[in-house]
Amino acid sequence: MEINIWSDIRCPFCYIGKRKFEAALKQFSNSEGIKVTWKSFQLDPNIETQPNINAIEHLAKAKHMPLEQAEDMVQHVIHMANEEGLNFNFSHAVVANSFNAHRLLHFAKSLNKGDELKEALLKAHLVDGKNIDDNKTLISIATENGLDGNAVETMLHSDEFAYDVKQDEMEAQNIGVRGVPFFVFDNKYAISGAQPTAAFLETLNKAWSEYETEKPALIISKGNSCDVDGNCA
Repeated sequence: MEINIWSDIRCPFCYIGKRKFEAALKQFSNSEGIKVTWKSFQLDPNIETQPNINAIEHLAKAKHMPLEQAEDMVQHVIHMANEEGLNFNFSHAVVANSFNAHRLLHFAKSLNKGDELKEALLKAHLVDGKNIDDNKTLISIATENGLDGNAVETMLHSDEFAYDVKQDEMEAQNIGVRGVPFFVFDNKYAISGAQPTAAFLETLNKAWSEYETEKPALIISKGNSCDVDGNCA
């Protein structure tokens, strides 16, 4: 059974949601029959990479608020991340366009390395404070996860996989995705946001029990997510 997951590497709830989903998958008795496919989604396709400011400074500027208020806003997200064993470091997170990182993810998927690269890219941005729009950084992340550095460099200097990223985003638009993470189970049921592990497990069991039966209209259960306007709640 296939599960498609739309997410952005820049999205903190996408990393939290990934952990909650993985926890549910560990409890799911038929996990060996699940195929996870990562789909590209950019919260702000036009954002300019600005390595000299961090995510908190960018939030304060974008929302026209004092820096202290922006720092307070991210504490809720940091607390949620800590509960899943993640140590977000927004004070070091580089403001970066994620398009090339998504292209790299598609390249990795073509070599059956999508899961490894998805995890590595999220960690690089949200935990390690690396610039995910820097080619040398992307090549380093790729080689650390078993990809050929020369092949990655060649890909990054081309427009390869740009179409695949756009196709994912168009598909998301067609099914009404307005925020990420967004999980679609067997094209039947969807979970929007980083919901509790129990919600993922319940949907896994329900979708599996109806696997390969007639597909009803998409039913969405909503939780914490980041939307296309850059709001995370």
